[in-house]
This record gives sequence, structure tokens and C-alpha cells, in this order.
Amino acid sequence: MQAATPHDSYAALMDLIKARHAQLSPQFQAGARYLADHPDEVAVSSMRSIAARAQVQSAALVRLAQQLGFAGWPELKAIFVERLRAGPGGYAAKAGALAGKEGKERDLVTEVFTVQQRNLAATESTNHAALDAAANLLQAAPRVHVAGFRAAHPIAYTLHYLYRLLRPSVQLLSGQGGTLEMDLRALQAGEAVVVISFAPYSSEALLVAQAARQAGCRVVAISDSAMSPLALQADASIVIAVDSPSFFPSIVAGVAAVESLVELLVARAGPDAVTAIGAAEQQLRALGAYAKTSNDVN
Repeated sequence: MQAATPHDSYAALMDLIKARHAQLSPQFQAGARYLADHPDEVAVSSMRSIAARAQVQSAALVRLAQQLGFAGWPELKAIFVERLRAGPGGYAAKAGALAGKEGKERDLVTEVFTVQQRNLAATESTNHAALDAAANLLQAAPRVHVAGFRAAHPIAYTLHYLYRLLRPSVQLLSGQGGTLEMDLRALQAGEAVVVISFAPYSSEALLVAQAARQAGCRVVAISDSAMSPLALQADASIVIAVDSPSFFPSIVAGVAAVESLVELLVARAGPDAVTAIGAAEQQLRALGAYAKTSNDVN
């Protein structure tokens, strides 16, 4: 069976861009990163507007397309157009998610919720296959580790907490008390490590990803770019939107992504997951983890 070429599918094109990223010039890297991170915009926008947003020359996009094996920009753009047509959800819904600029000022609360809705829509539209691939990888691994530091820690903790309800062996690599290097000694070949970070990327997250590769682990990256330092060395990559009108990156889409990932894992585990979650819930109640309310049955 003949291997896929970048002309065959969006997934094959992304694989090629990742493989060649380190050898590309800075201009080409900037253009490639924008293509990977904003596929819907590439499908519906002109080359000139894409170049302006990516902060590269229009000619650089043409040369990048040619370096990737296409005759020119129109042939490369066709891959993104086809992806948009074939993807989940309608064209109007996806175009609506791109409408980032408002014609007039909005109050701060409304603005935050509006941006979060766009983050969720963008993350959902681009990650169906990625979430499926990540679930396959985690399900097959004999043991799973999760790591996320600073702003990414809530996302990592959510994944760890939820996944551990059906798989008690899941480990959180927290590095508490300066013991991260000791935690990394536990990594074994064949295990899976989920690493979560977004720009500016945590040095600890990069250390975990590198140690996982050296130990022979499979790596799932959850980050803000298909070209992030984590994604470029991952076996499966989930890209989340972290835009925010506030001073801090948003974690809403990241939490939704890991909740979706656990949902897939529960569905695949079937009755075994139901049994494990039921046992965990009973144990938590027996240990007094939940306060009794008038709704509880005595």
C-alpha cells in the first residue's frame, strides 16, 4: 500500500510539516506554525491576510507551499478547504468561531464568555482525530503518567483526578518539594506520559517530555500549537485554544479536552469502567469525602 503524501490529506500534510519543521527557515517556521494552528482561517482567507497574521511575506507562503511539494499556494490551500468541508459541524458554525473582532466594545464579562466559546469551538473542531489517537495510546499503555505545571496544572490535575476514578494506577508527576527528577526515575518503556503546557512553555514540562522519550515512553502532548516544543516530540498531539481578553491564558478549552478524553476512555472500557467508578464512588462516600445533604437517601 502506497504511503500517504501531503497532497492526500490534511493529516499527512501536518505530519510532513512536523517532520521538516527543524530544517525550515525562521520565516517558513512562522508560516508553517500559523497553517497548523489556524486551519479554518487558511481555508476561508486570502493568502495576503494569512501572511499578515502570520507576520511573514506572501512570497514566503508560496515558497513554503513549493517546499512542501505543492505547485503553489492554491494547491496547498485546497487541502485546508477539503478538511473544512469534511470536518464535523457546518461551515457557518466554523466561520462564526473565527469572528474574533467585534464592531463595538462589550462589557468585560460578556467578552470573556464570548472568547471562551470561541476557544471551545476551535478546540472541538480540530481535535476529533487527535483525541481518538490519544485515547488509543492511553488505553494500550500499561501505566499512565500526567504532568502539567503552573498555569497548565489545573488541566493536568483534572485529567489525573477523573482518569484515576476508573484507573487507580494513573500517576501525577507534580515534582512537589523539588522531587521531579525522582518522579521521572519511575518512567518505564512502553508507558504513556501526558504532558500539558502552553506558551511560555514550562521548563519542567519540556524536561518531562524529554525524559519520557529517553525512557521509551509514548508521549501525548496537550499544548497551544501543533508546532510547540511538546507537540513536535509527541506521539499524539491535542491542540487547545488559550485566547483570553484577560492577562492570563485560558484553560477552559484544555479542561474540556481532557474531559472529552476521559469520556472516550470510559466508553471504550465499557462495563469495567462502570465497575471501577462505582467502587471509587462507594469508597469515597465511606471515607466521608462527601457532605451529607437532604437529597441523600438514608
